[in-house]
Amino acid sequence: MIVRNVRILGGEPVDLRIEDGVIAEIAPRIDGEPGIDGGGAIVLPGLVDLHTHLREPGREDAETVQTGTQSAARGGYTAVHAMANTSPVADTAGVVEQVWRLGREFAHCDVQPVGAVTVGLEGRQLAELGAMADSAARVRVFSDDGRCVDDAVLMRRALEYVKAFDGVIAQHAQEPRLTGGAQMNEGVVSGRLGLTGWPAVAEEAIIARDCLLAAHVGSRLHVCHVSTAGSVEILRWAKSKGWNITAEVTPHHLLLTDDLVEDSPVGAYNPIYKVNPPLRTRADVEALRAALADGTIDIVATDHAPHPVEDKETEWSAAAMGMVGLETALSVVQEAMVDTGLLDWAGVADRMSIVPARIGRLSGHGQPIEVGVPANLTLYDPSVRTEVDPSAFASKSRNTPYEGMTLPGRVVATFLRGKPTVLEGKLV
Repeated sequence: MIVRNVRILGGEPVDLRIEDGVIAEIAPRIDGEPGIDGGGAIVLPGLVDLHTHLREPGREDAETVQTGTQSAARGGYTAVHAMANTSPVADTAGVVEQVWRLGREFAHCDVQPVGAVTVGLEGRQLAELGAMADSAARVRVFSDDGRCVDDAVLMRRALEYVKAFDGVIAQHAQEPRLTGGAQMNEGVVSGRLGLTGWPAVAEEAIIARDCLLAAHVGSRLHVCHVSTAGSVEILRWAKSKGWNITAEVTPHHLLLTDDLVEDSPVGAYNPIYKVNPPLRTRADVEALRAALADGTIDIVATDHAPHPVEDKETEWSAAAMGMVGLETALSVVQEAMVDTGLLDWAGVADRMSIVPARIGRLSGHGQPIEVGVPANLTLYDPSVRTEVDPSAFASKSRNTPYEGMTLPGRVVATFLRGKPTVLEGKLV
């Protein structure tokens, strides 16, 4: 297969020849079959998401491995890490292998299971970390995401345990005693609306503690969905010490603010904006963008959290937390980071492919676009603007905060080991 007229990381137009799933040739012009015309699209290494909720097993009404990875492919992803808060919880070798096998059978991208840190996500007893690491799924990322490992002793033991197989603990930083009944960011807007506030310190206190624990035991720590300016400063300090700590930010925390809960095109108190951690202030958004640009925050991760209609279209206090994000992530990053001059396309490739694959120890993904590497590729046209229509999503769920918004860019094609999973924006 020849892919013609594409621009690697936004550079000069070239042709790519793909053979046996790898890039065999890159040249200004490659003679041969007509191939696929990229139309001048930017080529990125296939995107890698370190934080996706596929819901299967247990909540197939919200998402399945098949529909979630179709959504991922349409967003330009060639690999996703499936979080552990399924039913049953992915806290044993058997469950992570089930997810891994579903991925091999039905997925439109590679699926790498994330194992739970504690049994049942209950925060009382370590899960079978070693057995999951040794399983066919070869788990290397462990997280109780959705809940915080708030017991410091248990967190220390988990960090110590995963050192044996180069694993990483991905922490959902939320001190539960500071967020009981919390509904949105604690601030001026929550005060006006009468909703229980979610203080920034609830996130920042756990991050500070876990950075110290990771340094103490010499282990790898990854901080999920960073959302506050204070968290950025703690991470910057910890990294200045040379500690082995990485962090992620979601697309929605790079673009949206808490005032949407009060004043938005869809009205006040709309649960589409209810998410964990909550949307923060404009100052927080600016700090997160700067931190992603300077490398204090290492990657963008979607925290794709699908929910059926009945779980979101209800009163605010009863609504589930979370947003879908796989199909809009690259467009949101373009809007927040590229079009503002904070990142170039090489920076996008780094934050959305190369570094996520490195943190997850995922082989074959996140590699430079050069001869001899697997042809995991995303073709992206940044020149168009499109109104977000959730009815067109491949995901089973429609809980997007971007409905009706006009966002830049479009994924033209996605290739998984040379095989197209998306062409002309449509699933293959």
